[in-house]
Amino acid sequence: MASATVVIDETNGAGPTGSETANVSNLNYGNVDAPNLVAATYPIQQGSNSFDKYNRVHVTAMGTMNKIDNIRIWKSAGAYVTGEGIQTNLRTSAYGGAVTYATPAITTFTDQVMPVAEPAANLGIAGSLTGSLTVVGYSDYWHHQLQTTGSTPGGNVNQKTFSIKYDEQ
Repeated sequence: MASATVVIDETNGAGPTGSETANVSNLNYGNVDAPNLVAATYPIQQGSNSFDKYNRVHVTAMGTMNKIDNIRIWKSAGAYVTGEGIQTNLRTSAYGGAVTYATPAITTFTDQVMPVAEPAANLGIAGSLTGSLTVVGYSDYWHHQLQTTGSTPGGNVNQKTFSIKYDEQ
């Protein structure tokens, strides 16, 4: 059996749809709205937030699979420093439906704390945690933002690793 081909895309820029970059190389947070950031070049000011990130899981080829579903995303490595956290729209119950893309900003985004252990499905497809893809296509948007406080030490924070899993049938 041939597995599906899946990449992560990022949307940036102004307007109701922005501009999408396919298969980003990293999800680094920074003080600009851009994909594939070098964090050291675009540092987040202590006590401020990164620009919002809007990513989607993009199935670019189904292989011999009939269905992709049950998307799970969590921070699997990288300790937080004092006063640092990540807010996200990921949730395992009372799913809010598909997030609408909005021009990324540093305004504080408040929704859910980023999971730090593998959850049940927490990113929907077509507005539902029980949604699935049977042809190439996209998940809902994963909206997330790194936030710091005045207590966050100056300089680099610890690198974070996000794990993404999904079921193939």
